[in-house]
Amino acid sequence: MIVMSGRVLISGAGVGGSTLAYWLSERGFDVTVVERATGQRSSGNPVDVRGFAAEVVEQMGVMPELRKVAIDVDRLSFVNAAGRRRVSVATKGPDGSAEVELARAELAKILLGAAHARAEIRWGESITGLVPDGAGVSVTFEQHAPERFDYVVGADGLHSNVRRLAFGPEREFVRHMGIYVATLPVARAYGEAHEVVMYNTPGRSISVHPAGGKPLAALMFRGPAVPGYDYRDMEQHKRLLLEAFDGPAGIFGDVIDQIRAAGDLYFDSVSKVRLPTWSKGRITLLGDAGSSVSLFGDGSSLAIAAARTLAEELARTPGEPDTALRRYEERQRVLSDPEQNGARAAGMFIVPGSRLGILLRDTAARVMRRV
Repeated sequence: MIVMSGRVLISGAGVGGSTLAYWLSERGFDVTVVERATGQRSSGNPVDVRGFAAEVVEQMGVMPELRKVAIDVDRLSFVNAAGRRRVSVATKGPDGSAEVELARAELAKILLGAAHARAEIRWGESITGLVPDGAGVSVTFEQHAPERFDYVVGADGLHSNVRRLAFGPEREFVRHMGIYVATLPVARAYGEAHEVVMYNTPGRSISVHPAGGKPLAALMFRGPAVPGYDYRDMEQHKRLLLEAFDGPAGIFGDVIDQIRAAGDLYFDSVSKVRLPTWSKGRITLLGDAGSSVSLFGDGSSLAIAAARTLAEELARTPGEPDTALRRYEERQRVLSDPEQNGARAAGMFIVPGSRLGILLRDTAARVMRRV
């Protein structure tokens, strides 16, 4: 292992930022993490840790913790309005033993716990200004006095603050893919203990994930970009959902009723982030901030893999930031670009836009099913 020192500021204490904090600290960097939220969320949609990401968390020594809170789901069932199963497909591949599914919040909590002893975490803090030069980046904050860092990493998601400050406005890089998604905790599951149940009407999808005894609904609908959309405005989100699902919801009618009273509601556009380069000077982007595949892709696994790669490259070529960041991007795009290219097909599978699309999806599912 190559060990060096240097100051790195990470914006975002989610999956990617927490993993990066661990691996940079392991290599002798002085790491500070800032997170706009005042603490970690207690809920979150289920995500997978698979492939190279599973190897990374094994190396971090946290896989046993992940398995303790893992969610054991093995199939997705498409149902009709009465709840009758039309077709079920397996959600685990033949190598499923190396995969773990768990709530995103649990994953971030465990990863951050691994880094906490080595990195400084500042909750309720945000970056307000970035001034890069050849030797580093001068940073201003909402709460703390200005500081200087050797590198700044934006691991702050689809609506990245670092990307906005360093690269330009969001509209230049974020493309709406024609679908909106919401998730919220609900009172009960609708299928068996290890089964996700989904009901489709043209351009709409409602599903409930058992989520280890804490059922979580996901609602998706097709539509153009909403003028004046604000990803932080929950009342707007509820209104958009209720308008989109103003019609028969099959067995999920009570899910729609729960939207009005929901206090823990996630809502956003399914979007793709594309930039010609992820780095500007000593400022770089990680995970969804630079290459979001939004809902339809292995975003958490990609962020974990990217964090390990970035730490390796920064340590491998000390004093050569351009080389390190170029190599990081080249290696990671090999993983992220195929996921981005496949996102539209995934959207057609989960949210078919017509009755014919639903029929074709179900037919394809019968061909591929393994349960």
